[in-house]
Amino acid sequence: MTATYVLDGTQIKTLEDFWRTIGEAINGPGGHFGRNLDAFADCLSGGFGAPDDDDYVVEWRDHQVSREYLGHPETARQLEIRLTHCHPTNRPSVGADLAAARVGRGSTVFDWLVTIFDDRAPGVLRLR
Repeated sequence: MTATYVLDGTQIKTLEDFWRTIGEAINGPGGHFGRNLDAFADCLSGGFGAPDDDDYVVEWRDHQVSREYLGHPETARQLEIRLTHCHPTNRPSVGADLAAARVGRGSTVFDWLVTIFDDRAPGVLRLR
């Protein structure tokens, strides 16, 4: 039987909210399912925190609400954080992405997450 893990999109207003929500949906209160994009991709690929059963889906309910919250303003906030921590050789690229996000262009945090789902666990994500 396929396990279904439900994300309440009305509770996902920041990337940090997403980490908490997916961690708890899959692994219970205080559960972990990545706390950064690379760790999230690893979890989807069967790394630490991944569901025990490979037969699962993640149903992201009210995803349009999350899509709005995880849009360009949240993307700019996340890129500002990344810019302070990234390797100096990556600063021009991150800076360019940040400038684009500030004017409402480029991929968003929501897009990043959906792309990782599609790349690492095709067919697992169901947007509702």
